[in-house]
Amino acid sequence: MSVPAAYIGVIIIWSTTPLAIQWSSESVGFLFGVVLRMLIGLALAGLMLMLIQRRWSWDKQAVRAYFAVALGIYGAMISVYWGAQFIPSGLISVLFGLTPIVTGIMAMALMGERSLNLFKLTGILVAIAGLMLIFNADLVLGEQAYLGIIAVLCSVVIHSLSAILVKKIDAQVTALELTTGGLLISVGAYLVTWFLSGNGWPEQIPVRAMSSIVYLGVFGSVLGFFMYFYALKRLSAVTIALVTLISPVIALMLGFALNGERLSAEVLAGSGLVLLGLMIYQNLLLRVKAQ
Repeated sequence: MSVPAAYIGVIIIWSTTPLAIQWSSESVGFLFGVVLRMLIGLALAGLMLMLIQRRWSWDKQAVRAYFAVALGIYGAMISVYWGAQFIPSGLISVLFGLTPIVTGIMAMALMGERSLNLFKLTGILVAIAGLMLIFNADLVLGEQAYLGIIAVLCSVVIHSLSAILVKKIDAQVTALELTTGGLLISVGAYLVTWFLSGNGWPEQIPVRAMSSIVYLGVFGSVLGFFMYFYALKRLSAVTIALVTLISPVIALMLGFALNGERLSAEVLAGSGLVLLGLMIYQNLLLRVKAQ
């Protein structure tokens, strides 16, 4: 795979995932959509593991890492699926753009990293101002929009915590093993959740919903992960960081063009501030000039 192809692939997957999440829940419920997605992802990851590596580490450290990955796959994903019922898909991508900021703050708290400076503090404050604008747009987004916003923000926190724990455990396993192990554990949690919810197999599955579930299972759960790490090893940190700025913009456009999502000036302004805060936090402007 060429590096540009991997980079473009990551942008496409990250940009289309929020809309695919909403479509995958149409007429079947968000829980069925995410459970079937993870089952498809596990089957594909397991097949790749058998064909490529033919080994699977299960020592104590590896198992701890798998549970850390599962925390993100289950906790973060079920939160964003539930929240997607109440807010536009483009806004989900914008809120997820806060992940680097949340991860940075948690790294300082849990791993003792001391990287907070004036740029990062300014970026955090600008992003918070953007969030406040978005929260004030409940009347435009809908009366229950705040539920979706809170759920996605919780997803960001859980996702960041998962990443920090994986880094802290530092198990000597491959990305493929991490993905497969995390999916295996999280699929068990999803099946228990589905059973306890009392939901059964839907009578009908719309073509768009099924297509979205398969797309998310193949690309969103497995291939996207590997393309990201493939590009990460071969591109600069600045280039990779631009994905978190490009994908929310594309996601907003896709939501408008394909899903009829119309965002008020207040929401767009808030989204712009969130992305500006992320750019300042990562010091992208100065780093791009330096390169």
